[in-house]
Amino acid sequence: MLKKLLISTLTLSFAFLAVGTSQAQSTPAKQAYVARVLKAQQPVIESTATALAERPAIEMIDRVNAVISTRVAPEKRDALAKDIQGDVKKYLDETVPFVRERAIKLAPQTIGAVLEAQLSEDELKQLATFLESSAYNKFQKAGGDMQKSLLEKLLADTRATVEPKVTALDQAIGKRLNAAAPPNAPAK
Repeated sequence: MLKKLLISTLTLSFAFLAVGTSQAQSTPAKQAYVARVLKAQQPVIESTATALAERPAIEMIDRVNAVISTRVAPEKRDALAKDIQGDVKKYLDETVPFVRERAIKLAPQTIGAVLEAQLSEDELKQLATFLESSAYNKFQKAGGDMQKSLLEKLLADTRATVEPKVTALDQAIGKRLNAAAPPNAPAK
């Protein structure tokens, strides 16, 4: 355990030294290119932060749905679900903007530091130019249509093979659950 802690500490120390060394070689032009890259990637950074903030709520909702459907009287389910949705909405309304803001603020010292350490000034210039290009922007905007097109075709192409496997998996899991806890057995 101590050995792992020591190795982790040394690894982090070397990483910080590497970042510190690269920052010493940083130029104003390099920093400007990094800033351009970060600005172009802001939607991705915000999306990542949003997903991070939403994850606990999504996991809780999944657990709550299981509990509500098995332990709450049917006539009380809708009201309880509505109350919980209000709590989740409040959490998301408060948390998502905060986490997004922090991600944008931390990006220069995290993502920016990695970019400066691993890319040359010329590579940063090329990357910034590419990310700001109209072709890349059009490509990004077409992403949803491309993904939808692929998924529709993929679903049609694989449905006949995958659906029976999903059904078999569902039945196998159902059998195991019923064997472990018969449907009419009292919940513990």
